[in-house]
Order: sequence, then C-alpha cells, then structure tokens
Amino acid sequence: MTNENNDEKIDDEFEATDAAFEASDEEGGQSATVQFTETRDDEMDRLRQAADSADKRVLMAQAEAENFRKRMRRDFEDQLKFAAVPLVSDMLQVRDNLHRAMESAGDDEAVAGLKGGIAIVAKQLDDTLAKHSIREIPALGELFDPNYHEAISQMPSDQPAGMVAHVAATGFQMHDRVIRPSQVIVSTGNGDTEG
Repeated sequence: MTNENNDEKIDDEFEATDAAFEASDEEGGQSATVQFTETRDDEMDRLRQAADSADKRVLMAQAEAENFRKRMRRDFEDQLKFAAVPLVSDMLQVRDNLHRAMESAGDDEAVAGLKGGIAIVAKQLDDTLAKHSIREIPALGELFDPNYHEAISQMPSDQPAGMVAHVAATGFQMHDRVIRPSQVIVSTGNGDTEG
C-alpha cells in the first residue's frame, strides 16, 4: 500500500508541477512578448532620436560650409579690391610732392610754364586715382573723426572746438578703406576767453 500511496503522491506532485510549468509558460510567454514589444519601441525611439540628431548635425555642417564659402569669397574679393593698396600708398607720396612743387613755385613768370606742366601731371594723377575709387578724405572744417583723421596738434581758431582747423597732409581712402588718414590740426575753439 505504501507503494501505491507513494505512486499516487508522485503522480499528484508531477501533475501539480506540470500544471505550474504550463501556467508559468503562459505567463512568461506573454511577459516575454510584452517585454520584446517594449524593447522594440524603445529601440525605435532611440533610433529616431539618433536620426534627428544626425540630421541636425548635417544641417549645421552644411550651414558652416556655406558660411565658410561666403567668407572665403568675400576675403578673395577684398584681396582683389585692395591688392593695389601698397602701390597706391607710394603713388600718394608722388602726388604730395607734385602738389608741394606747385605750391613752392610761387607766381613768378619765369616758372609759370613749369608750374602749369606740373599742374597738368598732378591733375592727371588725381583723375587716375579717382578712376580707381581712390578719393580724398574731407577734413578742413569737418568734425574731427579719429577713423579718418590723425590729430598732430591743436590750436585756437575761429572754428568751434573739435573741428579741423588746418590740414597738414591730405588723407585718402580706397573704396571704404582708409589708406592714409588726414593729418590735421584740431581747433580748441576761439582763443578769446570771456570772463
């Protein structure tokens, strides 16, 4: 009898264990499916975020490349536009000397022909400079501007304080760039003091 009881007991335990396995397989299978679905959705979200991030990086790189191209083009155009600045600076000294020669010649009839010839050459040089966008910087009677004028001194004058009273050397600019600032004497105002 003990054998039969033992066999029944074993059969009962086996059936209980088998039922427990079947129940756990059903729950585990659903759990595994839910877990797989959640993992797949998380992975899809992560991949979407990575793709969005990559798209943003590509757009930023394209914008940087376009800005670089524009900057290089602008720098190249500036180099072409201002390539003659060293030559122009030297030519301005020649222009200054021509104008000084005309001023120092005076009104003597003996040098009138020479002075006229120098004036023609000076005018031709001024016209050539103007043709290449090189122009004088206005100074006399203008408000002193350190971007265009270099103050070499101050003096009392009839001009209001801060105005250019005298130009020692004419300044020039090429396009929008100052090649040489005007050397000026700035007014300190009227020398008379009211008391």
